[in-house]
Amino acid sequence: MQKIKFWKLSGAGNDFVLLAGGRPGGAALKKLALRLCARKLGVGADGLLHVGADGRGALAVRYFNSDGSEAFCGNGSRCAAWWAYASGLLKARAFTLRTIAGDLPAAIMGPGIVKMRMPDVPAVKLGLRGDFPAGAGQVHFLNTGVPHAVVPVKDLEKTDVERLGAALRHDKAFGPAGTNVNFVQIKKGRVFVRTYERGVEGETLACGTGLTASAVALALSGRVRPPVSLVSRSGEKFIVWLRPSSAGASEIHIQGPAKIVFEGEIKC
Repeated sequence: MQKIKFWKLSGAGNDFVLLAGGRPGGAALKKLALRLCARKLGVGADGLLHVGADGRGALAVRYFNSDGSEAFCGNGSRCAAWWAYASGLLKARAFTLRTIAGDLPAAIMGPGIVKMRMPDVPAVKLGLRGDFPAGAGQVHFLNTGVPHAVVPVKDLEKTDVERLGAALRHDKAFGPAGTNVNFVQIKKGRVFVRTYERGVEGETLACGTGLTASAVALALSGRVRPPVSLVSRSGEKFIVWLRPSSAGASEIHIQGPAKIVFEGEIKC
């Protein structure tokens, strides 16, 4: 066994284990994600981040869900950006993140506050038709780096996110890969969001790609106007900027909190 240094990060309660340096392959990182993210047997997290400076002032970021699947993660990428700046790995306050979803500019806006460009959304399916379970009336579908369903509800607190989220996550309308599911309610001009995350297979306290998807879908359906103020399940606030188009959205940015919780070593 060897000792591995790690950092525990949080993006509004969406938590991650971060590893830095070295060049582990995808198979090794998948095994580490399964080991380190286990809530009762490891460090415990929604996902694993591996980061490293690319030598040209950018940060390479890979993300693995707690089930070992590799994906793009908005909150994880923002947290990686904050760690890189706070640790001194990168000196500039603005730099590029090299992710599976492409090169995305990020900027440190203040202590623990990161603003990041998100992938363009070329198309949004508003009011998607399907044989959805009771409780899911209107359903929107889009991809913000990973697929997301957005479901407006009348009472977010009473919505059974675990049951309904699991049912929609695997619904045939979203294809064999399934989807993440966001339940949204607008109150006093703010969008409150609860997300069932694919790969975690449960509700998380925040989801960057899900908050972005919610903002885009509601803006295109005429329910809100950008910039969009959102509140995650943890109660922390986000802002999403976007430029709507006839089909989708571009120039999308998300800003929200990022925090280094603690660091340590674990034998693996």
